[in-house]
Amino acid sequence: MPEQEATAITGSIVLAADDPAALARFYGALLDMEPQPGLSSTHWRVRWPAGGWLELYAPSKSRPQPRQPGRLALCLQRKADATGALAVLHAWIATALELGASVQDPPRQEPFGAEAWLLDPEGNRLLLLVFPAS
Repeated sequence: MPEQEATAITGSIVLAADDPAALARFYGALLDMEPQPGLSSTHWRVRWPAGGWLELYAPSKSRPQPRQPGRLALCLQRKADATGALAVLHAWIATALELGASVQDPPRQEPFGAEAWLLDPEGNRLLLLVFPAS
C-alpha cells in the first residue's frame, strides 16, 4: 500500500452570531486577542488560547441558526494573582459587563477556584473560571 501524506487535523469552535464583528470584539477583549476578519464579510475569528480559533459567523438566511439554551458553553480560564481567585474573577466580570455581558449565576468560590456563569452580548452561555495561584 503506498504511503499517503498525513494531513494535520486542526479544530475550532464555531459560534453563530447576529453580529459576528461585535461578538468577535467582545471575545477578543476578554481573551486579549485581536479579532481578525474571516472568509467573508460576515465571518470573524479570534485565536483560541488552547489552539485553533473561535469562529464567529452570521448564519445563512436559508439555514438560520436559532438561539437556544443548552448545556454547551464557552469557558475562559485564567490563574489568580496575589489578590486571589475571587478578586481576579470580580475584575474579569466587570470587564465582561462593560463589554455587554450579563451575569447569569453570580460568582462563587469553589474548591477548584472561583467561577461565574455569564451570558455574552448575544445570550450565549459563558463560564469564567479562575484557578488559585500555584
